Amino acid sequence: MAPTAGIDWASEAHEVCVSDDGKVIERFAAPHDERGVAALAERLKRAGIARVAIERPDGILVERLLAAGLEVLAIHPNQVKAARPRFAVAHGKSDRFDAYVLAELARTDAHRFRALVPDSDETKALRALTRAREDLVGVRVELANQLRAQLAAFWPGALIFAEVDSPISLAFIGRYPTPVAAKALGAGRMAAFLRRQGYSGRTDPAELVARMRSAPQGTAGAAEVAARGAVVAGLLASLGPIVAEIAALDIRIREALAAHPDAAIFRPLFRDRRTTICPATLIAELGDARGRYPTEAAMAADAGMSPVALESGKLRVATFRRACDKRLRVAVATLADSTRHWHPWAKDVYRKARARGQDHPHAIRTLGRAWLRVIWRCWRDRVPYDPARHGNFNRLQAAGG
Repeated sequence: MAPTAGIDWASEAHEVCVSDDGKVIERFAAPHDERGVAALAERLKRAGIARVAIERPDGILVERLLAAGLEVLAIHPNQVKAARPRFAVAHGKSDRFDAYVLAELARTDAHRFRALVPDSDETKALRALTRAREDLVGVRVELANQLRAQLAAFWPGALIFAEVDSPISLAFIGRYPTPVAAKALGAGRMAAFLRRQGYSGRTDPAELVARMRSAPQGTAGAAEVAARGAVVAGLLASLGPIVAEIAALDIRIREALAAHPDAAIFRPLFRDRRTTICPATLIAELGDARGRYPTEAAMAADAGMSPVALESGKLRVATFRRACDKRLRVAVATLADSTRHWHPWAKDVYRKARARGQDHPHAIRTLGRAWLRVIWRCWRDRVPYDPARHGNFNRLQAAGG
């Protein structure tokens, strides 16, 4: 049998262990720079390594190993932690030991782990865009919450729009950052302000002014108002560019989705064909390597839509699956939650789940699991979703549902 290798990844230097039939034949460290990464891939390839195990599924090192033609197994850190007692009775941990554990898992348990298959350049681009957008949305939410808290403390009258981080709300707060600045604001000036901003809402300017006037009046003194106004200005300066960048990413994602070969598969799953973020996330997280999910159960587990069974003696329970692709879980849950409102079959699955006593999140996972049976078949066969070929949907229609 060919030797195997385990790599304990690190930001500066990777610890490598090469094992042949359970015996360590070589250990070395590879620096995480161009020379080190190139030398590592070439060294392993020249040594005739059968497969390499590492604790992460992506990154430059993983991509370079795959490009060198090596079979790479991505093993979750929890699985490595659970495997350590197989090779040592002491509860120690070191990078060298973890590299050995990884090399042995690659030798003895390769059938238990999925070999990585690189996705296409289009899918990698879509993944980079959707994940960057998700990160920026998290920052936006955090800053928006801080801005809302500051305004609620001394100027709640500024919170007259539905979303504090909407463009019109940011423009209003920037123009009227304190109660003093808005003291002379009436319906006429509000109307003029809204026109300048191109406000498309249907709320009457007089109603907006009434909301502002009816808000609680703060008791902050001049010094505190000035200080909080400065904080608000700082938050606006940080929040504005992030909101703009998210909007720019939305455009990039829409363009990348339109050019992706798998877009046609997922587009019929959404009532509004202009929907982009959810289908783009589904494509980005599922990838386009069809061998990644040999069964629909594997896809459901990775998406966190199937429970984890706990059985011991008389105990038999199903618990929430935490170890999964959380981005994929959110995308599938978003799809399930949207389709339950308009798709007859999805509505029926959700209704029956609630009737069995499931709460809303549980029922959404039940519907998401049902959708993944359909999605997996479409994804595997590269065929767009077609309601005419959806058996359970057609049976429901025939029964008058």
